[in-house]
Amino acid sequence: MPEHNRPGDVLADRYRLTDLLTESRGGRFWRAFDSVLQRDVAVHIISCDDERAPLLRAAARTSATVLDRRMLRVLDIDEAADRCFVVNEWGSGTSLDIMLADGGPLSPTVAAWIVAEVADTLALAHDAQVAHGRLVPENVLIDTDGSVRLIGFAVDAALHGLPSGRIATDIADLVGLLYAAMTGKWAGASRSTVPPAPSSHGHVLRPRQVRAGIPRTLDSLCDHVLNHGGDTEVSAAMLADSLRDFLGPSAMAAEAWLARIEHPKRGGETVVLPPLNDPPVREMEEEADERSDEPAKDDGLATQAGMPIFHEDTDEVTWLRHHTDKPAPPPAFEPPPERPLFAPDPEEGQPVRRPRAAPVSPGAGGGGFWPWDTGTGAGTGSGTLPAYVDDDEDGGRHAPGTNMLRLAGILAACLLVLVAVVIAFNLGRGKTPLGTTKDESSQGPGRTSSSSGAPTASALTGVTARDFDPQGTGGENPQEAPLAVDGHANTAWSTLDYKQQFGDAGLKTGVGLVLDLQGTHQVSEVDLTTVGSPTAVSIYVSPTDPDNLDGLTPVGSTQITGTAGTVTLDKPATGRYVVVWLTKLPAVPGGFRGQIAEAVVKGD
Repeated sequence: MPEHNRPGDVLADRYRLTDLLTESRGGRFWRAFDSVLQRDVAVHIISCDDERAPLLRAAARTSATVLDRRMLRVLDIDEAADRCFVVNEWGSGTSLDIMLADGGPLSPTVAAWIVAEVADTLALAHDAQVAHGRLVPENVLIDTDGSVRLIGFAVDAALHGLPSGRIATDIADLVGLLYAAMTGKWAGASRSTVPPAPSSHGHVLRPRQVRAGIPRTLDSLCDHVLNHGGDTEVSAAMLADSLRDFLGPSAMAAEAWLARIEHPKRGGETVVLPPLNDPPVREMEEEADERSDEPAKDDGLATQAGMPIFHEDTDEVTWLRHHTDKPAPPPAFEPPPERPLFAPDPEEGQPVRRPRAAPVSPGAGGGGFWPWDTGTGAGTGSGTLPAYVDDDEDGGRHAPGTNMLRLAGILAACLLVLVAVVIAFNLGRGKTPLGTTKDESSQGPGRTSSSSGAPTASALTGVTARDFDPQGTGGENPQEAPLAVDGHANTAWSTLDYKQQFGDAGLKTGVGLVLDLQGTHQVSEVDLTTVGSPTAVSIYVSPTDPDNLDGLTPVGSTQITGTAGTVTLDKPATGRYVVVWLTKLPAVPGGFRGQIAEAVVKGD
């Protein structure tokens, strides 16, 4: 592509380039101005002799067959000055990746509404066998009206050299959008600038493990599609229906919330409104006279005012209105019934209650008990309270709290009896009073039975290494393979440099090392020291020296995000050869390269 592509260049005497938005391997995405229709457009440009040019043309024609209000449509495709370019409709708003970076994760309701809108468009496109191909947060736009728009449908994937028709990738990316909107982390299949989702043993963590408050329905949906192969079992239409059922009536509140957000605006622009002509003075005077002659209408209703209430937890909007009707007065208090101090005459069937003489306080030499007595005299002197007793009750007097003491004594006796029964039962079984065996009781604190101790895995010595590249022909730096097991972390075995990441869309699915244990061992874990991050690793154990991975099953996998990691096998595996298989390489200038400084196999 000519190097003079810069702002101000004009394509086909019509499209003037204004802002360079993104660039990928020589392909460029511009904002331009259409001088014919006087409007902004988006332009994808690539050199005509680039191997992606036919993909770009085919993608533009394919995208034009899908008509949906959420898609930024393809408007033109042409060639000029050895450059092939595709012109798309321009959308004004904020992309989802910028929204997450500025404001953090969205509420589950708003996230579900955005993804449901995208799923509706994908369902329509997938019915026509058309896939977006690269459905990342950067290609989802929330415009100034709060509507969802999709950028680069099929065109952006072609510009990145990706094949067409990747419907399964669309499903994984669609659920990745839901994951990113709720957590701020990207878990889709395509590459994005959003920070990657945390993972464990090769699986991304569920959204509820990253952020609290995620509904179980959305959490289970993300886990099924991203970790359990659901991208080949569900369709975009099924996802759209599930999200609509989850939203229910709250969908309108989510759309209203998006319409209220503020979008970044370009500076230096002044909005000029066209002038309005003043109405004729004569007509205004006549209308005023006519209104003055009409009698005023009084419908008896006062002007109503209201205040909106925005609920953060449900994203719903309600109104606090003025009350026009006066509230009813509270009910009158009923007078309390008269409560006589003494009961009626005994002839009416009730015993007579009479005051009981207060006992003599201990301080006065009496033998009575009265805990509230604060005086020094007896009788009804100061500091005593009168008590009352019924004629039909026992004439004996008891100190306050006697019944509670009796209850406590009964409970203590029952507890002692229960403990005695448990001890007798344990002794009858030939055990100690605490229920343990005599062998266990004879061992002191911190001592354990030798039969219950599990063997401790130790590092295996004498291990040798060779490179393993079953999908290539030239090897992966075989002379450096022994450096991975030499015991020095400052030396490392390196893979070749790759322009694409490993995977279905890459040149290979992986490369690695074969570790010879010099004998059959039971392997329980592999400790790895790597250079760069992240590095995804899978472990295989074989009794024979493998030439490829056919017939082998991974016994453990992980993604190392730092410089050291441990792959703990699901269960110990027996064999002589251990394959360390790299399925994802760290990014380096110009491509991707993996490095293993040390590989330590542990077992017995």
